Amino acid sequence: MRATNGSSSRRSPRRSSRASARAEAGVVKPRESRARVDAVRRLSTAILEADLRLEEPPALEFDAGQWVSIPFGPKTVRAYSIASTPQSRKVLTLCADVAPGGLGSAWFRALKPGDEVRFKGPLGGFVYTRADPRRPLFVAEEIGIVPIRSILTELYATGFGRPVTLVYWARDPGWLAYDAEFRSLARRYPGFAYRPTAASAAGAATDGPSGLAEAVLRLVPDVAGLVAYVAGGEQTIHRVRDVLVAKGLDRKAVKWEKFW
Repeated sequence: MRATNGSSSRRSPRRSSRASARAEAGVVKPRESRARVDAVRRLSTAILEADLRLEEPPALEFDAGQWVSIPFGPKTVRAYSIASTPQSRKVLTLCADVAPGGLGSAWFRALKPGDEVRFKGPLGGFVYTRADPRRPLFVAEEIGIVPIRSILTELYATGFGRPVTLVYWARDPGWLAYDAEFRSLARRYPGFAYRPTAASAAGAATDGPSGLAEAVLRLVPDVAGLVAYVAGGEQTIHRVRDVLVAKGLDRKAVKWEKFW
């Protein structure tokens, strides 16, 4: 869950991103939409998914990695990343951390099949450019995995053949949403290197910025030819970017999505 301009997060983040020129140029135009809840699933104690079936329009075009904005009154909105892929244009899957207990968390917890949901989207520019010849490195902190899950699922569903690395940090294994899915991808596609790290299991730093930066330092030895996509808290993004730049990656090769 995010706030105005924000991405999905467990706090009330502002959504800001630095990514593909295609999305920033507005090729996929945002619009007001209406949907109805098909299903709600609990991925863990505090992470929920909701499937929204489009009613108006009956289908929505978007790029993997984008998000939608849901209004809670004239001056309050929350933003949620789309976890599903663009191939599913009639049903969008949103995913949120509902631990904070705020307005958006209470709303998401209360969702049930049949509820109407109005939103604006798609929004955001955290979109992988498939024509980019560089090797993609994805780095996620907890709920920051949601747009990356959409991107990765689409890539492998459409025959992507280049090496991909995902470094995924969480405070404990229960916060590694989609972990089983990524492990399955790694078994099926030898070019996909999945590197999950849970602080409680690894005995490493227990805060996101330090923990994920340490993981990237340890798990990404070579940055030659890389383009990095980092999603999580602002401090985490800065720390991870600093690590990658210190290893020799051009600062402009680090794209980011700030969740809080």
